[in-house]
Amino acid sequence: MPKYPPNTRFSDCWSSAGEVTFYHRNGECFWKNKAHPVFAETPAQLDNADLHRRALNAWRSLDPEQQLVWNSYARSVQSHRPPFIADHHISGYNLFVAAYHGFAQLGDEHVPVPAPWKDFPVVWVGLRSAAVINQDTLKIKLRVKLGRNVIPSRYRLLLKLQLTRPGAGRQPGYLRNFLAAENCRSLDGTVEVLVPNYRDIWELDLKTYQVHCRYLLIDSETGYRNNFRKKSFLMSLPE
Repeated sequence: MPKYPPNTRFSDCWSSAGEVTFYHRNGECFWKNKAHPVFAETPAQLDNADLHRRALNAWRSLDPEQQLVWNSYARSVQSHRPPFIADHHISGYNLFVAAYHGFAQLGDEHVPVPAPWKDFPVVWVGLRSAAVINQDTLKIKLRVKLGRNVIPSRYRLLLKLQLTRPGAGRQPGYLRNFLAAENCRSLDGTVEVLVPNYRDIWELDLKTYQVHCRYLLIDSETGYRNNFRKKSFLMSLPE
């Protein structure tokens, strides 16, 4: 995509203007034609929209004093969207909704209480093994290594997963969410992720898959999530 050249009037751009969208990659600004996606209203999309409405209504139901507490905690959380300046932080509403969604993904949807943001440990994920169980469920065992002295049982791994033919590229629109079966048990251990009906999801029945994923951690005490990391690898299933 074309790179945006800074000038004396605008040193940086973000968001959309007219039919142009500005975005950042590796600290540099680019632009592209604005996308006009069609909301397909699939069951999953409708469920996500309903979840977000419940989060919004929960925020609106808070006392102003509680919202101010959320705002105070959000001031220490650096925004990962432009402008990329030191004092650019998220809002209390953003922090509240992030916690609400995180708890919902853990299967514990409720109105979160304010909690200070705590930096997440560095996390590394690698494939240990994969197998098919119950004829149509993919069981993936992953090595999860947490990079510093933390309580591992606080954290649950969430995978955004896509299976393709070997050598095929990733398509973010085909990523699907799958939660680890349980929280991490140690700083360097194994977790299991189950993918039901995996052949039907990506319409592929292969012995070897290219796996594209984004992975992140959910803090089970606060509902907060860290920024995702990307990983791609080949995965072969036993005969």
